[in-house]
Amino acid sequence: MPQNPLKINPDQVEIPKKAGKPRILIAPLDWGLGHATRCIPLIRELLANGADVWLAGEGAQAALLSEEFPALPLLEIPGYHIRYARTRWGLAGTIALQAPRLLRVIRTEHEWLKKTVTACDIDAVISDNRYGLYHESIPCIFITHQLLIKTPFGKRADGWLQKLNYRYINRFRACWVPDHESANNLAGTLSHPLIKPRIPVRYTGPLSRFTKKEQSVIKDQLLLILSGPEPQRSLLEEKIIEQVAHYPGPATIVRGLPGAAGLVPSTNQIRFYNHLPAESLNEELLKAEWVISRSGYSTLMELAGLQKKSILIPTPGQTEQEYLARYHRDMKTAFCTTQNDFCLAGVLQEARDFSYHPFPVSSRHTLGLIIQQFLDSLH
Repeated sequence: MPQNPLKINPDQVEIPKKAGKPRILIAPLDWGLGHATRCIPLIRELLANGADVWLAGEGAQAALLSEEFPALPLLEIPGYHIRYARTRWGLAGTIALQAPRLLRVIRTEHEWLKKTVTACDIDAVISDNRYGLYHESIPCIFITHQLLIKTPFGKRADGWLQKLNYRYINRFRACWVPDHESANNLAGTLSHPLIKPRIPVRYTGPLSRFTKKEQSVIKDQLLLILSGPEPQRSLLEEKIIEQVAHYPGPATIVRGLPGAAGLVPSTNQIRFYNHLPAESLNEELLKAEWVISRSGYSTLMELAGLQKKSILIPTPGQTEQEYLARYHRDMKTAFCTTQNDFCLAGVLQEARDFSYHPFPVSSRHTLGLIIQQFLDSLH
């Protein structure tokens, strides 16, 4: 993957001057690739409206954004580096133990932003779930679909965490939620809780980098998309590789490792990719009869936009994904199974008997209107 030619260190490089355009910094969280992928349509919309867009990230997220937008400047910002457990029940404890370090990271990225705004002449910030990227002097937007964060410990713990969540969100100028505002939405109570933040909340509609086109679906074609943090990504990959070897039809496995070296050997029927750029993955999605993936929210937005039949495997112990998988199973918009119970042949048989109802695609261009109003406010 080519390195971004405009990777910038403000302490070492002279910063390009603005050409009469508002300079917008976009920084996604490094918790899986979904936060970066759902920023892609946002970046496209900003560029289409004449904004001077800068990016911030590191690792796989930075590699993905650099591949999609090689001409945009990229600033390095340390990630949260969430560590996961190998078991479902170990995850909550593992994340709880990391809480003090995460709070330090939030303070550090806040200090980083104050320096960066001055050094790079930033006019506004759009932060996808990075809690420290607020600023007293310029507009800062917080993007999240989790106004309510579910825990494995019940409603009282959920309520306490929501108050903590809002304490940080309320430091921003506004909150954008990538979902429909109506009752017919993708994230259920996660994006539509009874209590909302004090700052203005706007629903952008789902954010997907893919386009629905006329293309023939190949019978029995599988697309298996691996994503998310380790070690769970690799644990699922081991199961899939073992079982897909016995699948009689064609299959494509995307490992979710942008920038990684080496490939798992492919055959005539089974093809492996470390990563696919948006256009290529769009084509693979359109021709697949079945998509098997995690139930991460960004993936769900993309599957819903293309109205694909999907089999969801939530990351063990990640309550958000477990809730979303159940929510869409109950709405009949996706079939789901657990990682422990995953058996490719059995799951495909059950999915064929499942009564799917494709999620309706809205024609409203809410995001475009919100972006125009946001840029007008900067002028």
